[in-house]
Amino acid sequence: MTLKTFEIPKELNASVPAEYRNGSRDQVKLMVTEGEETSFSEFQNLTNYVKSGDVMIFNNTRTIPAGLKATYKQKEVEFRLSQQIDEFTWEGFVLKEEMMIGEQLIVTPDLTFTIVGYGGEKPLVQLQSNMNSKDTMIGVITLGEPIRYDYINHPYPINTYQTVYGSIPGSMEMPSAGRAFTWDMLNKLKSNGVNIGFIQLYTGLSYYEKDQWPNPSNHPERYNVSQEVVDLVNKAKHEGRRVIAVGTTVVRALESAALNGTLFEQNDEYTNLYVNAKYDRQIVDSLLTGLHEPEASHLDMLTNWIEKDHLIDLYHDAMKRRFLWHEFGDLHLIL
Repeated sequence: MTLKTFEIPKELNASVPAEYRNGSRDQVKLMVTEGEETSFSEFQNLTNYVKSGDVMIFNNTRTIPAGLKATYKQKEVEFRLSQQIDEFTWEGFVLKEEMMIGEQLIVTPDLTFTIVGYGGEKPLVQLQSNMNSKDTMIGVITLGEPIRYDYINHPYPINTYQTVYGSIPGSMEMPSAGRAFTWDMLNKLKSNGVNIGFIQLYTGLSYYEKDQWPNPSNHPERYNVSQEVVDLVNKAKHEGRRVIAVGTTVVRALESAALNGTLFEQNDEYTNLYVNAKYDRQIVDSLLTGLHEPEASHLDMLTNWIEKDHLIDLYHDAMKRRFLWHEFGDLHLIL
């Protein structure tokens, strides 16, 4: 038997942020799956599904403009940073060019990157900056542009790629499941007795171009889980209350920090956890996420909750209802 698949119609690739389409970032659709039942609603009705005592965990990293232009062999090229490895070394890849070890990318006379090795998987390479971490970050934030894929045809400003609560810079792409939240929604959830906590997982790139997709096993990401979140989550698990992850990055961080069903504090650790249908979840009960491409590892993660063929059926139903895909798109709550 062949597993079902799907193709996203071009018009369902969300090319425009919700606030430009509908006036507010929370004006997106919501698909809700609970057991065998799925209903279709609006994100503003989220409080109908998240109840008092639930714990919601968010990724509050802030997106940096990780797309840069540089001079290479007297011509302009574009490269993208994927993660920071140490004080001087970054990982990334150059678009439309095969780069060799020892070659240099000149962003400005003051900021250069030299290729010093290969990354965890193709086409990633290790890039050594001539500046320390702080000065390189200042240069990237000053000169870079947000990562923008082909389905987005307008250069929106970096704040378009932030969640309202994002406060700690370092993600190369926005942890987009939380994008629709407004302070009003967060305050409503708190008023309803929902407990909220924040972790950090510094996201890398979700796509390498040329039909190349990251494999999480080869692409470790740095994360933090505070003692405050540990106490909040462990108490909820002990009392039988739900832990809801806002985004696949939160699942990856919380599950990576767990041992024998208990969450532990983590500071600047790296995870290459790959959650799929076979993974035995320890911490996360429910998930709020976007709609994912058939090739993405994020879709594999969802099969930990929903059998793949059934998930594809739900996606086909969402297409009929004109749900939108990608970071500016609609959302799916799996309870």
